[in-house]
Amino acid sequence: MNTYVILLQLAGAVALLLFAARMVRTGMERAQRGRLNRFLGAVGRNRLRGAGVGLAMAVMLQSATAVAMVTAGFVTSGTLGVGSGLAIMLGADLGSALVVQVLSLDIPWLQPLLLAVGCLLFFKGKQRAPRQAGRVVVGIGMLLLSLQLIGAATEPLRQSPFIPAIAGYLGEDLITAMLAGALGTWRMHSSVASILLIGTSVARGVLPLEAGLALVLGANIGGGLIAFGLTRAHGADVRRVTAGNVIFRTASALALTILIVVHPTTPLDSVNPARVVLLFHLLFNAMLVLCCLPLIGPTAGLLGRLIPTVNPLAPGFGRDPMGSTCLDPNVMAFPKLALASARRELLRMAELVELMLQPLIELYQTGDREKIRQARLLEAAVDRAQGDIKSYLAKIDYGSGGLEDARIGQELSTVAVNLEYVGDAIAKTLLHLAEVRRDRNIAFSPEGWRELNELHQQVMANLKLALNVLVSQDVEAARLLVQQKDSLRTAIDASYRQHFERLRLGGAASVGSSNIHLETLRTLKSINSHFATIGHPILMQSGELLGSRLRDAR
Repeated sequence: MNTYVILLQLAGAVALLLFAARMVRTGMERAQRGRLNRFLGAVGRNRLRGAGVGLAMAVMLQSATAVAMVTAGFVTSGTLGVGSGLAIMLGADLGSALVVQVLSLDIPWLQPLLLAVGCLLFFKGKQRAPRQAGRVVVGIGMLLLSLQLIGAATEPLRQSPFIPAIAGYLGEDLITAMLAGALGTWRMHSSVASILLIGTSVARGVLPLEAGLALVLGANIGGGLIAFGLTRAHGADVRRVTAGNVIFRTASALALTILIVVHPTTPLDSVNPARVVLLFHLLFNAMLVLCCLPLIGPTAGLLGRLIPTVNPLAPGFGRDPMGSTCLDPNVMAFPKLALASARRELLRMAELVELMLQPLIELYQTGDREKIRQARLLEAAVDRAQGDIKSYLAKIDYGSGGLEDARIGQELSTVAVNLEYVGDAIAKTLLHLAEVRRDRNIAFSPEGWRELNELHQQVMANLKLALNVLVSQDVEAARLLVQQKDSLRTAIDASYRQHFERLRLGGAASVGSSNIHLETLRTLKSINSHFATIGHPILMQSGELLGSRLRDAR
C-alpha cells in the first residue's frame, strides 16, 4: 500500500480519536455540570478529598484538562486555594490514567454495543439528560473504533524503511523521546488520546518498549502543559495551580527517564509490551499522588513567590483595562471594518465585566475594601466604554445598501447596553451586598453558601460562553448559551425553594442572611439573562428563535 495512503488513514484515525474524546467530554460537561460544581464546592482544604474529587471528575469527563478548567473557575472565585487546586489536579491525572486502562481493554462486542445504545439514547431521548448520555456513550464507542483504525493503519508501517529507523533512534535516545511525547501531547490537546496512540503503536511493534515508556513520560508533561497554556490569561492563583502540576510532572518524569537510562530493563517475552506501557502510565500517576500530596504546602509557597499576584489596575499589567479604546476612527468610512472595531471594543468591555464578577464570592467572604473599590473603578470604565461604542456605531455611514450592516450595528449597540447594565448590577447591588454582609457580620448557612458558589460558577461559565458566541457567531454555541439560561433559572428556583425550607425550619444563619441570599439570586438571574441575549440575534437569523412566546390569539 502507498505510504501516503497509510499516513492519510492514520491521520484520519487520530482525528476520529480526538473528536471522540472531545465528544465524551462535552457531553459529560453539559449533563453533569451541577454535580461537578457540587463536587468541587465540597473539597474545602482537605487535600486527600481533593485528590479523590479530581479522580472522580476525570473519570466522568474523560479528561484531566477539562477538570483543570472547571477547577480554575473555583480557584478564581476564591472557593478553592492553590493547595486544594493542586490536590485536585494530581487526582485528575490519576483518574485520566484509569480511563486509559478501561479504554484499552480488548472486548470485541463492546464497541458496536456502545454505538448502538448511544445512538438510540441520542435520537430517541426526549429530555436533555438521556440525549447527553447518548452523546457520551457514542463518544466512547467512537474512541474504541478509532483505536481499531489506528491499529490497522500502523500495521503496514512496520514494513516501512524509515519508521523502524526513527523508532530505533527514539528507543536509544530516551530524552528526545520524552520531549517528542510532550510536544505531541501538547499539540493533540488530549493526554488520553496520546497515551492510547502510544500504547497502540507499541502493541503493533511500531515502537520499542523503551521508546514507549519515554513517550508516556513526555505525554504526562505535555498533559500538564495543555492546562498551563489554557490558563495563562487567568489570575495568579490559577496559574500557580497549573504551573505546580507541570513542575511535579516534569521533575518526576525526568527522574524516571534518567533511572531508565541508568538501569535499563529487559522485559520477559511473555509480557505484553503495550500493557506494560499503560500500567507504567497508571503507576506513574499513582506515585505522583502519593509522593506529591505531602509536598503541596511547600510547593504552593514557592509558587507564590515565583508567580506574584498583580493588581489588574496597576501600571504595567498588560493592557490597562482603564486605558485606550479599540475603536478606530480611521475606518468609519468602511462599515465592515468599523463593525469589527466595535466588536473588539465590546470584547474589551466584557473583559472588564468579567474582572468585576470573578472575585464576587471572595468579596462576599472577606469584604475586602480595596478590592471592592477597584471593582467600582472598573464599573466606571464599563460605563465609558458603553457610551463610546454607542456613539461610534451611530456615526457609521452604512449607505443606502447597508441594511445588513446597520442591523449588526444595532445588535452590537444592544449588547453594549446589556453589558453596561451588568456592570451597574454588580457595582450597585452585589458589591453593596458584600459590604452589608461585612459590616453586619452576617453568616450564610453552609447549604446557602454552597448554592451561591455553584450559581456564581454557572454565571461565570455562561459569561465565557457568551464571549465565545460574540466572537464566533456560531449557531450551536448560541443555542447552548440560551439553553444555559433555562438551566440557571431552574437552579435558582431550586435555591429559592431550599432557602425558604430552611427558613421554615428556623435556621438562624438562613434567617440572618435571607435578604442578601435572595437579592443575590435575583441579581445573578438578571445578569445571566443579559448574557444570554448575545445569542438571540444569531438564533433569530437562523430561524431557531421565535419572535414571541405568546400564543397566536386568532
